Amino acid sequence: MKKETIDSRKDKVIVSNRKARHLYFIKERFEAGIELRGTEVKSLRAGRASLSDSYATVDNREVFLHNSHIQVYEQANRFNHNPIRLRRLLLHKSEIKRLLGKIKEKGMSLVPLSMYFHKNKVKVELALVKGKKSFDKRHDIESRDAKRDMERTLKEMHRYK
Repeated sequence: MKKETIDSRKDKVIVSNRKARHLYFIKERFEAGIELRGTEVKSLRAGRASLSDSYATVDNREVFLHNSHIQVYEQANRFNHNPIRLRRLLLHKSEIKRLLGKIKEKGMSLVPLSMYFHKNKVKVELALVKGKKSFDKRHDIESRDAKRDMERTLKEMHRYK
């Protein structure tokens, strides 16, 4: 049986954190469920969420997502949710213990990369990351520009043959 990766299981990506790939080295990825209210799910189906500046912490053997913004659902009146509330992430106990040990290392933290639907359940792709220095970011930008220029020249060469 072929082993599935997190990327191959994504049905519908709701929101992704593109800034995280620029600011951090991604060491390891995890898939976690998220505890939501009804109006939050409806708002996510409409694609109204943001993961910028969000992070996850391990408190009292539970993992929580901080600063994730899910807009209020406009059709819900008084039963609406708080857009920036603390949301619990659902992981196995062994995964939480492993994350706790890794986070205690210097410079390591948990950052959500994306939020998506998988079999009608909302999942969060968490990453164990280490921060990049400014010269690392410059190096990434230079290598990406060089690759783009190389592809452009190859494309032009094939066009004139």
